[in-house]
Amino acid sequence: MDVLLEARNLSKSFGSLKAVDNISLSVSKGEVLGVLGPNGAGKTTTMKMVTGFLAPTAGEAFVCGESVSTASVAARAHMGYLPEGAPLYGEMTPRTFLLFMAAARGIEKRECRDVVESAAGAVHLGGVMEQRIETLSKGYRRRVGLAAAILHAPDVLILDEPTDGLDPNQKHEVRRLIEAMSVDRAIIISTHILEEVEAICHRAIIIDKGKIVADGTPSELKRQSIYKNAVNLLLPVSDAERAASALKRIAVVERIEASAEGQYVRLTVLSKGCRDIAETISDIAAVSNWPVTEFSVDNGRLDDVFRRLTVGEV
Repeated sequence: MDVLLEARNLSKSFGSLKAVDNISLSVSKGEVLGVLGPNGAGKTTTMKMVTGFLAPTAGEAFVCGESVSTASVAARAHMGYLPEGAPLYGEMTPRTFLLFMAAARGIEKRECRDVVESAAGAVHLGGVMEQRIETLSKGYRRRVGLAAAILHAPDVLILDEPTDGLDPNQKHEVRRLIEAMSVDRAIIISTHILEEVEAICHRAIIIDKGKIVADGTPSELKRQSIYKNAVNLLLPVSDAERAASALKRIAVVERIEASAEGQYVRLTVLSKGCRDIAETISDIAAVSNWPVTEFSVDNGRLDDVFRRLTVGEV
């Protein structure tokens, strides 16, 4: 695949604080990369350096082969950027704002209206195109910013918290749009929403204290979870303690977590070394005649991997 965005050894210091420490990454055509990390980890600073909004202390970024530092105008022509809290002109309507942005992008005047209608339609702005932006909800303002980022059909799209402020239906629409747009471009999404990464990202990196601490597909990252191959059983309260006591005696069981769900208890059985113990537990449950109403095997949990890599939880 063609590499459309590349960062080489990016670092950024603010006085004695090293916000980003020697980060390198690449994103290819057709790929959606999720960037995860706790608050203050360096995600937004990295995005700003990649887009040319912030000069790096060291390192360099390239968009479609153009250096963001030395050929900024050429690099930005290939790029769409939705920053966190994207600034908008509140006195404008979405239509006038997007027309203004199209002109600023150098789109020919005769094409501007069609380009604006296409971008507005993609993010479902049709019903509010004539309202002043300052009267719009946070979700609609976010859509206006997203429309501005995509109206020139960029090769590289960088989105910082793209679904912030959207309701579940709107989030679903934006995720479908991102999936559709990823076919012929490279997309980076900085987010703290783990389900977003699992839903639309082909690959994810986790940043902590300015460094990349993990890089892989969501499935690869989940395989690092202590919940990989964990078995979940849902039992009536009256049977849960007996079942948990029996399961603790299995040699390969590391620990058991229990959580109440009404008249039931969910037991999550973690194995030593994440070994596959589903068949063993299934056999014991059958022989013991436990009234199990749900039985499932965990594929691993991204939130568990995230916590352990960023705050060292076990």
